[in-house]
Amino acid sequence: MKVNKLLLLSLLCSSVSYGYGQQPYVSKVWVADQRNGTYKNPIINADYSDPDAIRVGDDFYMVSSSFEDIPGLPILHSKDLVNWTIINHALKKQIPAEVFNTPQHGNGVWAPAIRYHNHEYYIYYPDPDFGIYMIKTKDPASDWSEPVLVFAGKGIIDPCPLWDDNGKAWLVHAYAGSRAGIKSVIAIAPMNTAGTAVTGEDKIVYDGHTDDPTIEGPKIYKRNGYYYIFAPAGGVSTGWQLVLRSKDLMGPYERKVVMDQGKSPVNGPHQGAWVTTQTGQNWFLHFQDKEAYGRVVHLQPMQWINDWPVIGVDKDHDGKGEPVMTYKKPDVGKSYPVQTPQESDEFNERKLGLQWQWEANSSGRWLMTGNDGHLRLYANYTPDAKNLWDIPNILAQKFPADQFVATTKVHFTANEKNGQQQAGLVVLGLDYAKLSIVMKDGAYILQKGICKASDKGNLEKDTSVVTLKKPEVWLRVAIYNPAPNQALCKFYYSLDGKEYQEISGDFTPAPGKWTGAKIGLFAIAAKKTNDVGYADFDFFRITPLNEEN
Repeated sequence: MKVNKLLLLSLLCSSVSYGYGQQPYVSKVWVADQRNGTYKNPIINADYSDPDAIRVGDDFYMVSSSFEDIPGLPILHSKDLVNWTIINHALKKQIPAEVFNTPQHGNGVWAPAIRYHNHEYYIYYPDPDFGIYMIKTKDPASDWSEPVLVFAGKGIIDPCPLWDDNGKAWLVHAYAGSRAGIKSVIAIAPMNTAGTAVTGEDKIVYDGHTDDPTIEGPKIYKRNGYYYIFAPAGGVSTGWQLVLRSKDLMGPYERKVVMDQGKSPVNGPHQGAWVTTQTGQNWFLHFQDKEAYGRVVHLQPMQWINDWPVIGVDKDHDGKGEPVMTYKKPDVGKSYPVQTPQESDEFNERKLGLQWQWEANSSGRWLMTGNDGHLRLYANYTPDAKNLWDIPNILAQKFPADQFVATTKVHFTANEKNGQQQAGLVVLGLDYAKLSIVMKDGAYILQKGICKASDKGNLEKDTSVVTLKKPEVWLRVAIYNPAPNQALCKFYYSLDGKEYQEISGDFTPAPGKWTGAKIGLFAIAAKKTNDVGYADFDFFRITPLNEEN
C-alpha cells in the first residue's frame, strides 16, 4: 500500500534523525519516555528476555534471548537508556542448519552477553543442546561473524566473558538442569585471549542450592579490586536479584540480595545488566515475566554503597532495593528524541521491518517484499505439520503493549479448491487462534481456528465466519488486559476497511516456550503442488484500542 496520509505527514514534519540514519519510530501504544524528564517502566513493554547491555562512547547497545526466532539476537540501540530502537539482528541463521530449518520452540538462543573488547563487539550466546557460541563485529549495525563454538556441551548456558587486567580471559556460566542434570550453580572456565575457545575445565565457584535455588544468568564485572557476579535466583516469576563478590576470581564469594519485588507490582525482577552513563550514573536493566506478554524490560537506578550495589529504591535502607515504576531519566549529558522499537509496517520497502522474525531458518522461498506496496507470502507446504506450531514460515513479532489493536489487509490467491491452502492473521502461543481465508468448493471463506496445547500435536477447531465475494478482507485482533498479565483477544473482520464485525468467541493465548505470545501473518499449504498459492498483505498496523482506523 502507498504511504498513508498520517505516515506521510509524520515523515514530512519530522526533521530529527539520529542513530544509524533512521527516523525515530514512536509507538502509538507504549512510550516509556514521559516527555517531562521522567520515564515509566517497563521501558520496553515487549518480550526482550534476558537483556544484556553495554555503553560504548555515547551509545548503548542491548541484546536479548531470541530462542527459535530468526533472525535472532536482536541488537537494540539507545542514546539515553529509555528510548530504544532495533538496528540489527546479529544472527541471520541458527546452526546446525539441519536442526533449525524446522521450528525448535524454546531451544536455540538462550541468554546472551554483549561486551566491547579491543575495539570489537562480542556476543556470547548459549544453545542449551550444543554449547556456548561467540560472534563479533566492529560495527553492531553491520554484519557479525559466523558463530564459533567456544565451549561444547549440553546444558552449559548463560555465558559472560571477562578479560581481566592481567590479560587472561575467562567465561562465567550456569547450567540448565534439563540438559546437564545439575542447576543452581555458577561456574568459571579459562579461555584463550582471543575468546574463541575454553582452554581448561570449568570450576563451580558458587552453589545456590541452599540459599539461592535456580541461580542463573550470571554477568561478571570487576570494580575496586572486587569481582562481581550479578545473577538472579529463586525462579523467573518469583525470584530476586543476587550479587556475589570476591577479591579472588575463583572465590570464595560473598552473597547479597540487592533487589526483590518488595511492595512493588514487579514480580521476580530478574537477570540483567549494569551500565554506567558518561556522567557516572549507574543503572540496571532487567526483565519481568508477564506470561503471555513475555518478559518485558525495566530500567532501575543503581548506586554503590560500601562496595555493594543497591538496585531500585531502598526505602528502609537495608541495602536491598525494589523496582521503581517511574523515575527521573538517566543523565547522559544531553536530550534525545522519543523513540520506540518498531511495530507497524506498510510493506513499502524492499526489506522487512526489523521487528519481524520467522519461526525457523528462512528458506528464501517464502516471501517477496515491497511488491508494489505489499508483502507477498507464499503458501509453503510443511510435511507432517499437524498445526501452526510446526510451521516455519510464520512471520511474527512480539506483543508491543498490554492493550493494542493489530490490523492487516490480505488478498489471497489460491491455486486449488479444497481448502488445502490458507492465509491470514494469527496470535501464536501454546494455545493459538487465527483468522484465515480458505477456498472450499470454489468459494473463498473466512474462518476462525483455535488450537489448544498445539505443542502436543492437537488439531485446530475451525469454524466458518462468512463467505467472501472476493478473496480480500481486513483482519483485526484487539488485545485487552482485564487482569494483570491476562491478554484477552477479540477478533474482527471488515469487507471495506471501515466497518468491522466482531467474531464471536473471545480467546486468551498461552505463552510460547520461554517466550510470550506472538502476533503474525502466515500462508500455508496442506499438500505439495507444482506451484503454490500466495497472500498479499497490504499493511500491518499497531494502534490503540480507542483509535478509529
